[in-house]
Amino acid sequence: MSSAIRFGTSGWRAIVADEFTVANIRLAVAGIAAYVKTQPQPHRVLVGRDPRFLGESFVAEAARVLTAAGVTPIVIPEAAPTPAIAHAVRTLKTSGAINFTASHNPPEYNGIKFSTHDGAPALPDVTRQIESAIETLISGGGGIPSPFADKFETADVKPAFLKRLAELVDLKAIAKSGIKVVYDPFWGAGRGYSSDLLREAGVKVETVHDYRDVLFGGHAPEPDDHLLGDAKAKMKEFGAQIGIATDGDADRFGIVDEDGTFIQPNYIIALLFDYLVETRGWKNGVAKSVATTNLINALAEHHKVPLYETPVGFKFIGELIIEDKIAIGGEESAGLTIRGHVPEKDGVIAGLLVAEMVANRGKSLGVQLRELFAKVGSFYPVRENFRLTPERKAAFTEKLKADPAELSGRKVSKVVRTDGLKLVLEDGSWVCYRLSGTEPVVRAYTEARSEQDMVALRAAAEKFVLS
Repeated sequence: MSSAIRFGTSGWRAIVADEFTVANIRLAVAGIAAYVKTQPQPHRVLVGRDPRFLGESFVAEAARVLTAAGVTPIVIPEAAPTPAIAHAVRTLKTSGAINFTASHNPPEYNGIKFSTHDGAPALPDVTRQIESAIETLISGGGGIPSPFADKFETADVKPAFLKRLAELVDLKAIAKSGIKVVYDPFWGAGRGYSSDLLREAGVKVETVHDYRDVLFGGHAPEPDDHLLGDAKAKMKEFGAQIGIATDGDADRFGIVDEDGTFIQPNYIIALLFDYLVETRGWKNGVAKSVATTNLINALAEHHKVPLYETPVGFKFIGELIIEDKIAIGGEESAGLTIRGHVPEKDGVIAGLLVAEMVANRGKSLGVQLRELFAKVGSFYPVRENFRLTPERKAAFTEKLKADPAELSGRKVSKVVRTDGLKLVLEDGSWVCYRLSGTEPVVRAYTEARSEQDMVALRAAAEKFVLS
């Protein structure tokens, strides 16, 4: 048994049969059970999954370990979106949820997300307690009891979640507009959610990749531009005005405009923030991670609402949703939720809200974005990943500890260490570096105020990593 179980920004993830083994699953679940036993009763925990390989077996094993520890498991039989599981935690009033998913990671990965009793991703103080309990189990030398059990209480999380989405999204407006929608669930847990809800409302919907494939077509189930070719082709064939997609566990979104242009998540978050203030009248703030576009900052100033800038990790935004401090919170990695909804990323509601926005405004997303730039200024964000050798990673980790005075000859006016290293330049453009917790990768986020400067800034950002 291994002690290499560490909960990062979104749970514990590892390669199946490498570190993600049955022995380590038992340890992780036993650690979670130990934490749950420190919380108020009743000690009941939902156990769900995305459609990855062996997910059903992992859920059953987790349920057995919980039972042996004196915690009642409630098994979700079918693959379910992470936000639907979060919603069920709140409606069923459980102690939390164990969700077997590696989200958008490649098919050889699996993982465990743990949500606390409020439906939010576990905060660092909780995951530290879980990791401590795991270390205690290992140092004690005792095995994890796993008695035979094959009958557990079950729950269907879909109906209540769809009902809540229908309360938050103006489905009638989408149907009345006559727009057509293409949905790509990427073979994932979102299958049958967005498409069912839209069809029941009378919206014309076509889908692609709407069946289970544990290999996700041979690549990561990530709704990014280079993987949305089939959705774009279906849009053209169907005459759709909008394409929406979700990742493996449907907590992230991808959006395609009517002309086939991918609209990056930074812009979608900004557009929806502006739209929700306009249509809902919400003025209680907006939250974004430190690596997300400053277009959000400009809009917050324009609408005269509070801005909250958080470390990367949706759990920090989730806390602000619980406290009702924000109308919307988002991360550039395609995570988003809104007021009155779950304190967790929800790719399903993101796609539905974009469809509502297109329907009500009667304009393409490209036109809406140009109008937004005209209102508050233009912003051009880009994210790039640089794969590092172990030696290069060690060297760059040391480099991140210093506060640079310049970046390729441009003066650094401010250094921000909310998460990673963010260098703000004199003209308001910036670069942010973060080391991945799951891969030998450094993520470089850049944002310039013009398309021309973006080329130079990206080159400077890359030089800083590789020099």
